[in-house]
Amino acid sequence: MPIERRYDDLKVGDKATLSKTITDADVVLFAGLSGDFNPVHLDEEFAKEGLFEKRIAHGMLGAGLISAVIGTDLPGVNSIYLSQELKFVAPVFIGDTLTAEVEIVKKRDDKKLITLKTTVRNQRRENVIEGEAFIKKFEPKSSSR
Repeated sequence: MPIERRYDDLKVGDKATLSKTITDADVVLFAGLSGDFNPVHLDEEFAKEGLFEKRIAHGMLGAGLISAVIGTDLPGVNSIYLSQELKFVAPVFIGDTLTAEVEIVKKRDDKKLITLKTTVRNQRRENVIEGEAFIKKFEPKSSSR
């Protein structure tokens, strides 16, 4: 269930996480949604000859977990994603369990802007994605929903 947090209740140092095990179905569905049919993601025989010697998940599939944390937990509902810097620092394999973490590192009160450190780790606690997000927080125009 998405969480609605007010800007004034958010503090530098606040963190939130979301975990998901990446399945073959996730990779196939993401390929269909994104149009990225690179065989390194979909063809085991092709991937055996590559850098990682087996199929890897799309980097943006892991990055999508960051978006899920931002939109549903921290800062949560009524947050607008303005930008995201990403560094893909290690591969994600099918069967890996990823944990996306966001941490508030800066707030700009006059415009309700939030800077987040964003990290995705695998089950071995190795960073696979590192970055920074910039978010605009707003209050709903009407409290009746």
